[in-house]
Amino acid sequence: MSATQDVGEGAGRAAAVRRRVGPYALITALDDPRTKVPVPERRYVARSADGSHTVLLSLPHPGGDARRFLAEAEGSRYLLGPCAAPATAFAAPGEAPWYARPYLPALPLPTALAVHGGPLPERTVRALGVALAETLAVVHGQGLAFAGVSPAAVLLAADGPRLTQLGAERAAAEDGTPRSGLPGLEAGSRLPPEQASGGRPRPLGDVYALGATLAYAATGYTSPERGELPAALRAVVGRCLARDPGARPRPAELVHALAGDPAADSTTLLTPGWLPGRVIAALAHQSATLLTAEAAPAPPPD
Repeated sequence: MSATQDVGEGAGRAAAVRRRVGPYALITALDDPRTKVPVPERRYVARSADGSHTVLLSLPHPGGDARRFLAEAEGSRYLLGPCAAPATAFAAPGEAPWYARPYLPALPLPTALAVHGGPLPERTVRALGVALAETLAVVHGQGLAFAGVSPAAVLLAADGPRLTQLGAERAAAEDGTPRSGLPGLEAGSRLPPEQASGGRPRPLGDVYALGATLAYAATGYTSPERGELPAALRAVVGRCLARDPGARPRPAELVHALAGDPAADSTTLLTPGWLPGRVIAALAHQSATLLTAEAAPAPPPD
């Protein structure tokens, strides 16, 4: 099966669940369940009834914390940084919770690996890491911990990645309790040890989660054996995954270590060719499919 066929099947899967959420009709699911990578929220491409606005729309999992879900969505509107993807539309008071951001052709990182046929090239991983580290540096400078960094939180677009799912319901639990049990949470592989045991999200925990995400991009696993990582990435990713938070690099250090050139940054790395050809083809197919998709009249919401 080709990469474009694989992505195109999303529209067919969503047709069975098409319904209206707020002012939008769902068109297709964004995430492919065949990747088997947990996603802390349900995500769809949706379109307004008049057809003038297409968005990426998120819903909480059944049983999720709706209050935190909406609070994190609201908080994301203030995020800064080159990969920030703030929410711009929200459920009205009394509505079932949802939020949305403007649509751009993008693939979740796990889907990108699926259409590429395996781990991404080192060039792509380096550019991805630099862009995400730059964004975390800005977020931490705002006095925030992102808390929701994970493979599913990263969307790959032609012009660079986007970092979504701020907080991921504060990474799963009330402070002081073991952070597990939230649908979509993969606690053992992407949460830093100090947070998995109940500690509150902190900036150096984001660095651990970024290391796990880059490990996933480079190997297909968030906690690979050291030898599975490309030799050029072992040292920097290994430092990110240190159990001792004090041993992890700061995001600004990561930018220099991953770029390999003190003068390089995301603008010099996110140049044509940073994404593999199959991923570019899948993005083009997704865009073409949605341009011709019609948001059929939807039944009442669940």
